[in-house]
Amino acid sequence: MKPSRHPATHPSSGPERPAPAPGLPALPGRRGFLGGLLATVAAAAAGPALAAPAHASARPAAAPSPRATRPLLLGTYTSEAGGGTGIGTAAYDTATGAITPGPVITGVDNPSYLALHPSGSTVYAVAEQDPGAVTAVRLAPDGTYEVLGSRPTGGSGTTHLSVHPSGRWLLSADYGSGSIAVHPIAEDGALGERTDLVTHSSPPPGPGQGGPHAHQIVTAPDGGHVLAVDLGTDTVYTYALDESAGTLTEVARAALAPGSGPRHLAFHPGGRFAYLACELDNTLVVCAYDPATGALTPGPGQSTGTGSGAGYPAQPVVTGDGAYVYLANRGPNSLTRYAVEDDGAALRLLDTVPADGDWPRQLALSPDSTLLFAANQRSSTVTVFGVGPDGSLTAVGDPFPAPVAVCVLPLP
Repeated sequence: MKPSRHPATHPSSGPERPAPAPGLPALPGRRGFLGGLLATVAAAAAGPALAAPAHASARPAAAPSPRATRPLLLGTYTSEAGGGTGIGTAAYDTATGAITPGPVITGVDNPSYLALHPSGSTVYAVAEQDPGAVTAVRLAPDGTYEVLGSRPTGGSGTTHLSVHPSGRWLLSADYGSGSIAVHPIAEDGALGERTDLVTHSSPPPGPGQGGPHAHQIVTAPDGGHVLAVDLGTDTVYTYALDESAGTLTEVARAALAPGSGPRHLAFHPGGRFAYLACELDNTLVVCAYDPATGALTPGPGQSTGTGSGAGYPAQPVVTGDGAYVYLANRGPNSLTRYAVEDDGAALRLLDTVPADGDWPRQLALSPDSTLLFAANQRSSTVTVFGVGPDGSLTAVGDPFPAPVAVCVLPLP
């Protein structure tokens, strides 16, 4: 049975948003986003390096000069007292992980998740509210930024979005309404009117889950299928995207254990396996993926290494070489490390380390997988870890203050 296509009516359950730490300086109106970052980067490069702690894992020494710095974007909630005022910007030192604050891109509501266009010229943000929306922000070569406008998703509580590899379609997931939407992307990065809306109407919600809750939407590595993870129905739906019309057709669905609450998945770079975090039963599931059909086949739930309590795993990430998987656990405020075996078909739990923050909601690896960033919602911080040759994690520097940090996006 296909999910129904109709406007969403389910209310959003709303995010958890505690009191944050001091925020970044706001930049009113349209101003120099990349230019401001470059100026900040230049000042940081002239200053002393941030020393790694004595217990850091041995790593090849980075060349002392020139020090490379790259931009970092930060997602937050703007509707909460003490929250952010837009998309935060910063720069990070690729050798030490030190973060330098930058200006804020204002005029963007509740940007709790961010995604970059393949061209690198536009960033997209959810508006996690009711009604839900998605916003486009152009990052111009001359160092300016421009908010290109928002489009309604047709649902509520928009919580995740991703750009199709073609760069022509924006895919979004609405947690509150259990729906997913498609918007066309123009050549200048702006968003057009929604071309499709699918609301998950079956199977019935899991025990105590109230209704469908679409939490993630991603394109498989083969580019041929779109997968939507629904926490409320304990299901991952696979769709074919019509790249001419911007419409979705369901082609497969994978059932998870009732009440498991699947939240986010990450693909192995080989494209034949994915790792799915289930937040309600505190497991990580290895799933086989068939590129020919789009079918996802879940295996048994595996331990997160956090014990029998409520670990609330949030998001897995996979290193670029496919050798290690990391998982954020919000309950115990820890990060789990797994070794990838059998070409992606198996995971071996290695250890857990403290997240050095409260409620690590989202993880991101630097483009070269040498740094891991954790956005800690309740402590309003971003923590940075060096990734050792053996995949070990070593905290570097002090936690970076970021108001209600719920997403961190290192740019290539």
